[in-house]
Amino acid sequence: MRGKSLFGVTIELAPDRRHSFKGSFQARAIAGAVVSEMRASSYRVNRTQADIARIAGNSLCIGLQVTGSGLLHAGRDRVHSVSGGDITINYSDLPYDAIPGGEADFHYKMLKIPVDDEVMLGQTTDDLFATRYGDNTAFSRPFRALFNALNAEHGRLIDPARDVAHVARLAMTARGRLSPTMPEVRAALRTGLCYAAQDIMMRKKSRQNLTPATVARELGISLRQLHVVFEGAELSFSRTLSSMRIEEAKRLLLEFPALPITQIAYGCGFDSLATFYRVFSSTYGMAPGEVRTIRLPTA
Repeated sequence: MRGKSLFGVTIELAPDRRHSFKGSFQARAIAGAVVSEMRASSYRVNRTQADIARIAGNSLCIGLQVTGSGLLHAGRDRVHSVSGGDITINYSDLPYDAIPGGEADFHYKMLKIPVDDEVMLGQTTDDLFATRYGDNTAFSRPFRALFNALNAEHGRLIDPARDVAHVARLAMTARGRLSPTMPEVRAALRTGLCYAAQDIMMRKKSRQNLTPATVARELGISLRQLHVVFEGAELSFSRTLSSMRIEEAKRLLLEFPALPITQIAYGCGFDSLATFYRVFSSTYGMAPGEVRTIRLPTA
């Protein structure tokens, strides 16, 4: 089985397993980059020099092995064991060979960013053989948060073009091409921390005692740093949290019409009914109870 014309790779699958093969693939563009996701039965895939000559990419690739495992060969002694949760970083037009660790299905996400001198800050990428990135630096969490935000199907991106440039610079930093002290890399880290903070807020939004200090402590940064992180966001910390809570309240009002409004308000993290009614009215232009009889406008 071959996928040369579609992906620029060669796919190998044993004949006795082809009848049971299954898979899905989707891709979308974000500010010139391509976000893709694949779920499929395990198979061996390699990108040869012939594949590269046929379909060149000239891109920086950041991949996340969500589930599944195997070995990644990038020539010579470049062999990496890759398993669920691992991130790989490489230049698109260098050969590799990926061998699955078993017959279990896999789930894989990739962000493909066209090489751009300004985005990469003048650093070369064409010798970046496929390498597994180790989570052993201060920017691991913001790097992953930014990658996940760009891969989220219905995510709330702050600035897509800027976010793509930022994740590319963090990837280049992870590969040792950029210094963490560079202003552009520090800006990328702040953006990643903002998304990491939002991940925490989304997970804990129903807690009435969720404060900036709580989120800063979980991120391992100071309260002042957290507020600096949100300076580049569309909304402040408090308004972002309020928006998350009111959206959840809207969902519950529509999906569970029998739930009392009071229960929904407090269950979504609001500490008073007055605050809930005020925020809901200013967001949607109507009282919470009205959404059960009137179509709710988009916020």
